[in-house]
Amino acid sequence: MVTDPISDMLTRIRNAISVGHERVTMPSSKLKVGIAQILVDEGFIDRYEQKQNGAHGELELVLRYGERRRPAIVGIKRVSKPGHRIYKGASELPRVQGGIGVAVVSTSQGLLPDREARRRRLGGEVLCEVW
Repeated sequence: MVTDPISDMLTRIRNAISVGHERVTMPSSKLKVGIAQILVDEGFIDRYEQKQNGAHGELELVLRYGERRRPAIVGIKRVSKPGHRIYKGASELPRVQGGIGVAVVSTSQGLLPDREARRRRLGGEVLCEVW
């Protein structure tokens, strides 16, 4: 049993990139699918696939690499943790690496990238940062 599934997801991505894997598989959830969709929209991963494995679903991410096998994801960090939640207002949302990266924010209207949350003037829990 994993106490923090989002940290587990980010760690699996970080480990897969560090050894150059094309794909990474993990247990699926609605929150993880939402984060994966934001990573696809922002260009950090190529695509994701949901698979049914018996009673449990699996989420498979296809990682993106550039020329000379440089990964699109340079860094990935969990911000809000189960023991220490981080909430920010729309004007306080972080700009990751000067706008190059993206912060995933859980708002009242669902998961949004930081730019979209700022545009809609929504604050929320800052789940993670990717650059």
